[in-house]
Amino acid sequence: MRKKLGIPRIIKIQKVNGLTIQCMFNNGESRILDFDGIFKQWKIGENDVEYPLLSPDEFKKVELRNFTLSWPNIPVTLLSEDGSEVRHPYELSPDELYRLSEPAEASSSQKFGSLIRTARIKAGLTQEQLAQRSGTSRFYISRLENNRTDVELSTFRKIVEAGLDKHFKLIIE
Repeated sequence: MRKKLGIPRIIKIQKVNGLTIQCMFNNGESRILDFDGIFKQWKIGENDVEYPLLSPDEFKKVELRNFTLSWPNIPVTLLSEDGSEVRHPYELSPDELYRLSEPAEASSSQKFGSLIRTARIKAGLTQEQLAQRSGTSRFYISRLENNRTDVELSTFRKIVEAGLDKHFKLIIE
């Protein structure tokens, strides 16, 4: 059984458009961060460190650093343990970024569930019949079709090839 990743981390910045960023998190989800809305919610004003990020030219300088969003062009000065000042890029907690984000699209598992349900119905099979043919359980097929579980590639292949008697082909573009 796969272990759930409890701490959200950003593994890729997929797209920056205006004050919106699409990121991929370590759970495989692509999520959208609308900073225009976030900054309005936070009531960012001229005296706030984030204020320069209201400019799309400054905002688009975002980078991925330590699995979170980082703006090296927005310095933040902090005190070190010895009392000296240390400059760091402006960063936000990935946990908070995940909380503030919205899903970009249906996740792969949701797409898989719909594909399985459509193919099963087209083949005239019940969930029980598909489960028996693929070596899984009706409960698992139901959870998969209703987007209540992820699917491992090997299990998906069994369902497609043994259960639905179809060919499995994976294309990465």
